[in-house]
Amino acid sequence: MNERLRQEMKACEGELRELQRQQQAPCRDCPHLQENAGLQEQLSQLQREAEEARAKLAELDLEVQQKTNRLAEVELRLKDSLAERAEEEERLSRRLRDSQETIASLKSQPQQIKYIIKTVEVESAKAKQALCETQSRNQYLLEQVGMQKQVLKEMEQQLQNSQKTEAQLRAQIMMYEAELERAHGQMLEEMQAMEEEKNRAIEEAFSRAQVEMKAVHENLAGVRTNLLTLQPALRTLTQDYNSLKRQVRDFPLLLQETLRSARAEISQAIEEVHSTNRELLRKYRRELQLRKKCHNELVRLKGNIRVFGRVRPITKEDGEGPEAANAVTFDADDDAVLHLLHKGKQVSFELDKVFPPQASQEEVFQEVQALVTSCIDGYNVCIFAYGQTGAGKTYTMEGTAANPGINQRALQLLFSEVRGKAADWDYTITVSAAEIYNEALRDLLGKEPQEKLEIKLCPDGSGQLYVPGLTEFRVQSVEDINKVFDFGHIKRVTECTNLNEHSSRSHALLIVTVRGLDRSTGLRTTGKLNLVDLAGSERVGRSGAEGSRLREAQHINKSLSALGDVIYALRSRQGHVPFRNSKLTYLLQDSLSGDSKTLMMVQVSPAEKNTSETLCSLKFAERVRSVELGPVSRKAELSSWTSQEHLEVLKTLLVPFLLTLTPGIPCFAPTCGPQSCWMFP
Repeated sequence: MNERLRQEMKACEGELRELQRQQQAPCRDCPHLQENAGLQEQLSQLQREAEEARAKLAELDLEVQQKTNRLAEVELRLKDSLAERAEEEERLSRRLRDSQETIASLKSQPQQIKYIIKTVEVESAKAKQALCETQSRNQYLLEQVGMQKQVLKEMEQQLQNSQKTEAQLRAQIMMYEAELERAHGQMLEEMQAMEEEKNRAIEEAFSRAQVEMKAVHENLAGVRTNLLTLQPALRTLTQDYNSLKRQVRDFPLLLQETLRSARAEISQAIEEVHSTNRELLRKYRRELQLRKKCHNELVRLKGNIRVFGRVRPITKEDGEGPEAANAVTFDADDDAVLHLLHKGKQVSFELDKVFPPQASQEEVFQEVQALVTSCIDGYNVCIFAYGQTGAGKTYTMEGTAANPGINQRALQLLFSEVRGKAADWDYTITVSAAEIYNEALRDLLGKEPQEKLEIKLCPDGSGQLYVPGLTEFRVQSVEDINKVFDFGHIKRVTECTNLNEHSSRSHALLIVTVRGLDRSTGLRTTGKLNLVDLAGSERVGRSGAEGSRLREAQHINKSLSALGDVIYALRSRQGHVPFRNSKLTYLLQDSLSGDSKTLMMVQVSPAEKNTSETLCSLKFAERVRSVELGPVSRKAELSSWTSQEHLEVLKTLLVPFLLTLTPGIPCFAPTCGPQSCWMFP
């Protein structure tokens, strides 16, 4: 059957090749070319399906051959097993007959019946065991035969399935052959129709060509007539063409001249616009500076707390990816405005001054040095840094050895100002350093830093606060400053958290007292400069604080919350301001109660993951900026002089004047040098 199918397939292939040879030269101008291509594609599809059927038939033949081989092997093994079983049964039968004969012969001997009975019993047991083994083996062989029969049945079932599949494929091949015959007949009909259509089209085209040729001949005769009449017009057109050609040749020069003049006019207009823009920008910046100057003067008169903002750069501790993206932008025209992108929305804040990440320590100090110098004139000044942990507060206030912060630069500026006024003033500068750790005030410069100090009112009735027992160092040079800073920095409490490797765990206060005496008038001034580095607010969940770090964080957040309550009370002008709720606010009472020039430096992080803390810090800064403390008073008083001090002042003031009246008379007054004086022997 398979051989017959193969012969039929070969015959179909021969017919297909014949059809392909007949279709290799189709008519190019035939309108049914697209239908012919579709039929060819259908024919190719049928060929592919026939090839697939032939491949599948070959696979089924191979599978049937393999199963037939396996069935022969199973039958051979089954015959071998049956032969072994017959041999085993024969052998066991012989042993059984021998045993029965032995038993019968032994029974015929009465003298040894007891012994014989035992022997028969023993031999009978052995025979029973052999019989059991034979029966077991027989059962095993039966099972093997059953299994082989089952395998044979499955093979027969698979063979039947293969035969059914073969019948289906044969039916499908017959269907394909019928389809091929139908397609072949249809193709022949189409080719006949196409041939007739081609002949008809050729005849129609020939007739149309004859008609068109006749019309062309008629048109050609008309054209010849028109050419004779168009020769004068052609000469006129030639002259016009030559004229236009000359104009075109001169056109680039005219165009260049026109473009040159247009460029000059446009350049002049652009220059005028640039000049106008520069003038407007200059006026705008001047007005902006004037507005800021007026605003600062208004802030000074009102006694507002000035608020500066500083944004630290993105660091490697912020990580990488979207959480480390920059969320803070700045206004190009106003250095007091910054914008924060929080949860997809931009929030703007206006402070007194905003420092971008690239701002240096020198630029920051230039904005605060006017406050620092007013301390020499007898004013109380307070500068404190506020912000979340890791925002750069300690860097701004203390800095590094190579790039110092506000603290060291302020003392260096004070020394410079004191040296400039040394001719008329005597100044004494003392420094104290303290920290508030877990609501306990400790002396960082004392011999016992663990000793807790208390804040009390001055006994002179001035209402000022002071800390009894707080160590004061008199400093006279930059070297003294460095020693004091190093000594205090060693004792300050810092620890490592998840948010900051060197997190400050306490509020640090550097108190600089400047006492001055005007030798000419006896005027005494006392100015105090409080430089405060607040511990950073932190979320316990993010910082990973545990144990003692957790207690520190709780005390820090509590004191900062108390500072917020004080700011709220001052802003809403409440009658009672809760300064005593925290050691921090109690110690800053003089700076926040209207008797001090106060500046808050709010430090923020630009990282996307810290936008919530940055938003809180900037909102707090805006609230602080709106607080009015009132005008600041100067701490100055006239001293009560002794008669000797009066005499020294008179010498200082009168001797130079008298020398101008009586030149050449020697004088030994302190201001006159080694000369004799008739007035002061």
